[in-house]
Parts: sequence; structure tokens; C-alpha cells
Amino acid sequence: MAKRWRRIVGRVSILLGGFGFVVGSVVFGIAYFMVDIPDPNEYVNSQATIIQYADGSELGRLGAQNRTVIPLAKIPLHLRHAVLAAEDRNFYSQSAVNPIAIARAAINNLLGRQLQGGSTITQQYAKTAFLTSERTWTRKIKELIIAIKLENQLSKDEILENYLNTIYFGRGAYGVETGAQAYFGHGVESLSVKESAILASILRSPGLYDPYYKDGNQSRLDSRYLYVIDGMVEADWLNETRATKLKGLKVEVNPRLSSGRLAGPRGYLISWVQRELNILGFPDEELMIGGLVVRTTLEKQAQEAAQIAVQEVGPKDAPEDLHIGLLSIRPGTGEIVAMYGGEDYLQRQLNDATQGITQAGSTFKVFALIAALEQGIPLTSIWNGDSPQFFDDLGKPYKVNNYGKEDYGDVTLLRATGSSINTIYVPLGIAAGLENVVSAARRAGIPESVAMLPTPSVVLGVSSPRVIDVAAAYATFAAEGVYAKPFIVNEVLGPNKGVLYQGRIEAQEVFSSDLMRDLNYALRQVVLAGTATSAIKGLGRQAAGKTGTSNENTSAWFTGYTPELATSVAFFRDDALTTLRGIGGITSLTGGTFPARIWTEYTKRALDGVPKSKFRPPVNINGLEPVDMRGVVMTYTKESATALMPPEEEATR
Repeated sequence: MAKRWRRIVGRVSILLGGFGFVVGSVVFGIAYFMVDIPDPNEYVNSQATIIQYADGSELGRLGAQNRTVIPLAKIPLHLRHAVLAAEDRNFYSQSAVNPIAIARAAINNLLGRQLQGGSTITQQYAKTAFLTSERTWTRKIKELIIAIKLENQLSKDEILENYLNTIYFGRGAYGVETGAQAYFGHGVESLSVKESAILASILRSPGLYDPYYKDGNQSRLDSRYLYVIDGMVEADWLNETRATKLKGLKVEVNPRLSSGRLAGPRGYLISWVQRELNILGFPDEELMIGGLVVRTTLEKQAQEAAQIAVQEVGPKDAPEDLHIGLLSIRPGTGEIVAMYGGEDYLQRQLNDATQGITQAGSTFKVFALIAALEQGIPLTSIWNGDSPQFFDDLGKPYKVNNYGKEDYGDVTLLRATGSSINTIYVPLGIAAGLENVVSAARRAGIPESVAMLPTPSVVLGVSSPRVIDVAAAYATFAAEGVYAKPFIVNEVLGPNKGVLYQGRIEAQEVFSSDLMRDLNYALRQVVLAGTATSAIKGLGRQAAGKTGTSNENTSAWFTGYTPELATSVAFFRDDALTTLRGIGGITSLTGGTFPARIWTEYTKRALDGVPKSKFRPPVNINGLEPVDMRGVVMTYTKESATALMPPEEEATR
């Protein structure tokens, strides 16, 4: 009986399989006659993506205008061979569709192995020139049909020529001619074998292989380059001796981007918007030809204020390696309203506001203050602010000086905050629990990517965050304890004005509002009678903030906020050990000098015409009674610590 059922099932399976094949063939046949090859000129004239400020005015464009068509005869043979080695080594001998390659790629992808594509060059050309980048079965079937029709109507040389003139190389460059100009600064006819292999390596995915696009791309490009060279040898397009020499050469491209749309400070805005769009699922290929409209969170008045503040208030005749980063966030929403990432994106593709890192200095003292308030230590507590003092760090003495080695005597925690007294803040962090200090920083918005160890030095900001990290953390204070993830893309519309993406606020309460009201009151003292008082004069509205200057004056910060905006400004240099001393004619460039001045000028301009808001008064959650905290934390005497101390370092502020 069992054998009989197996025979029946087998026959039914054969019949169903045959029926399925017939149905599939009929459907494919109908589709073949219904799908036409579109006009390739529609691709060339496709719409650019428009990037807008929050008010709808245009910020810039991402478009496919950068394209020069050249005949196949003018494209060097070694470049053609390099592209074939990278993308389709059997292009001239196989059909437009390779079922075996498609099946192999599908199996590998399903098994979780390295993602592969099964497309021939003809299929790639069909997708690039006539279709969108959406991943649907309908689009894939159209791609196969158009590829087959193309092969029936065009020669292999014609298909390859069209492909080489339409494929995207990144940097706004379409086709090999503009690709060669973008990466090597000269036309395609002058490309060497090495340059050809590099260009062929990049075209697979510019976002993954262009070394100036993001970290990690150089190693991927190096590996892909070797793959292309080996492919050329395998196909007898390159001899072993020449290949060995080429493998020994450094793989490098022109760091200057060719597109003028990215020139100046605006390039940092456009590139960061483009990066976020990529993360949201909009590939560069779609951005360059899709006719999208991208509404950002950037506010035109605030953005212009940022650039004017840096240019007019920043130091004159500054060294070329001085970097200034500014980022401004709307508290409670995470909307990035202004960003200054550098003077010229074409000169340096590292955004000083979102990618550059430098020691935070005393801007991190706020996290010790939060931890202390959470542990019941009041702003009225009494501490000794004499300098130097010695504290225990894993069994060894840790020497702490105040800025200028000043002695403050016995003062309150509130006064210590305004004056940024190191010899009070280090024991404060120890008393509150250094693990709690790190926890407060993480909750406020300092990401895990920023290394922080629960040691006494964490209070003085030895960690190196990005400007965007510190701005987001201080925005949490301005929002009375609500952290909101920073974002810059608010809305994406398709060419038919349909909504493809709608930005959303990702916020959560991480501190109590009562605690934040006390914190804001303490940080207002920095502006009213502390380290940033002189620079903030003339603002004309309530503000709070904190200065930050690292050891040896290698970085300087001012991060401040009003109820409407939280903004961080940082100064640093290429070499993390190079001092800022002397820049702008200032002996010691602290956070209370140029950074605070730029912050003030920016904030005045950005909020011009905006009604003035006030912080809510303090709650005094831990009471108003003074608590004597002198001597609570174990210290060494100067005599007992001297023999064990490392070389003296200048204090932070």
C-alpha cells in the first residue's frame, strides 16, 4: 500500500511540475511581449534628488547630470578587461541571462553566505538604464526580459559600450569617463592598468569600496583589487609577471571629490543627509536618478548663523590643521537644526561635527554632578577646593590640579560647578560612584562607541566623543531629562510626491525632571558667574552650559543650551597631542574663549525673532541644608604621594 501511494504521489508531482513549467512558460511568454525596452534617454535625463531645509527652500541636489558618453573604441582594452574580470568574465561567450549563476547566488544568499549577485553585465545594464533598484520579483522578471531583448537587438560590443557609459561609480559620476575624472583626475584614455583595475573594483558598490566614503572601505577595495587582477590573469588578459608587480602597488585614488555641489561647508550637510538616506534604505543609485524630494530638519536661519559665527568670531590666521565642529539640536525631538563640519568638504571629507573626535575635558563633569544628585548629594554640600590634591586610583595616588593651580578653599558644590574646580569634582565622582558617572553619561546620550572607564580621570573628560554626542547629551538636560536620538532626514517624497519615508522622534525619559531642574540651575552658574561669563555676555536670554579644556590645551569645548536649542562647539587639531596655545593670539585657548564666543554669536542669530523662554526654577531635591563632604573621599598627603606620581600634567577646565 505504501509503495502504491509513493507511486501516485510521484506521478502527481511530475504532472504538477510539468503543469507549473507550462504555466510559467506561458506567463513568461506573455510578459515577454508586454514588456518593451524603454528609451535609454529617459535615464540620462532622469530627475535629480532635491534636498531641502525644513522650510522647503532648497539646500542642494544629488543628481545624475555628471555623465559623458564616449565610444567603445576610445575605452582602453585593459579597462574593458578589468570590468569584465570584476563583473562578468564570460560576457562574450554566454547569453544575457546565466541561470546557473542566478541559482548559485540564490543558494548562497539563503544559506547566509557572502551575498552574491547572479546578474550578467547585460542584466546590470538593463536594471541600471531602464529600471529602479527595488527588490521585487516583478522588477527582476522585467530585468530578465529586457536583457534578453537587448541581446536580440544589440551586439555584445554595443551592450558593453552602453553599460560602461551608464554604470554608477559614486561621487556623482556616471560612466567610465566621469568615473576616471572623479577618482584619478584625468580622462579614461589615460587610465593605466592599475587605475583600470581600481575603477573596476569600485563600480560594484561605491559606498563599500570608495576609501574616502567611510572607514573600512580601503581594506575592502584592496581585496577587491586583487580579485580583479587575478581574474584578468585567469582570462589571459594579463600575464603573471605584470600581475605580480601590480599586486605590489599601493591602491589609492584622488581624495578630492569632483562634484562642485559638495564644495564648502554645504558639502558636509549634503554628505551627512546622503549617509542617513543610505541607512534608511535609499541607495545612491536611486538618489542620483530618482527625482526624490528630501525635507531635512536643518533650519536655514540657524545654518546660516552657524557658518557666520565660525567665520566672523573664530580665530584669524589659524593653522590649516585646526578643526572647528558645531552641532545644534532641538531638545526633546533630536532634530539637527544646524551643523558646521568644516570649511571645505572637497579638501577634507571627515565631518568635524559628526565624525571627528577629541578629548571632552570638563564638559564631562556634568555626568559626575548628575550621579551625585542621584545619590543624594546636594548642591549646597561643602567641599575643599585647594590644589593640588591626591586621590586613590586602583591603589595608586592620582594627582589633581585646578586650572592655574588656584586654591579655592571650602566652597559649595554649586560654586565648584560655576568655577569648574577639579579638586572638588574628582572626589565628587568618587563619592557618587564612578560606575554611576559612566551610567549617567550613557543615559544622557554618550554612545557605547566612546570609551569610558570608571576611573577618577573619567570625571575630567579623558574620553573622546564626537561633537554630536555631547550636543545630544546636553539637549537631554534642556529637555529636562528626555533623551532624543539625533536625526537629519524628516521626510522623503517620491517623484509623484507620494511619501516614501516619514521621520519620527525617538525619545525616552532617562532622568527625572526635578533632578534636571537642579542640574540646569547649577549649569546656569557657568554662564552667570563662572568660566564662560565673559564670552556669553550680551546673549540676552537665559542659558546654561559647560566649558571644557583638555590637558595641555589640546582641545577646547563650549556646550551650552537654552530651552530652545542645545549646541556644542569644539576646537581640536589633526594630532591629538598638538596644543591650541597661541591660536588667535590667545596664550591658552580654553572653552571659555573662542568656543563660547562662537556659541554665543550662533545662538543670538539662530534664535533671532524667537520668543525668549526661561528655565524652570530648581527644586532642591536633596534639600538646602549644607552637608560637609570634606575628607569623605580617601586622599594621600603630598609627601606620601610624591614618590609614586607620574609627571605633572596641566589641569583641565
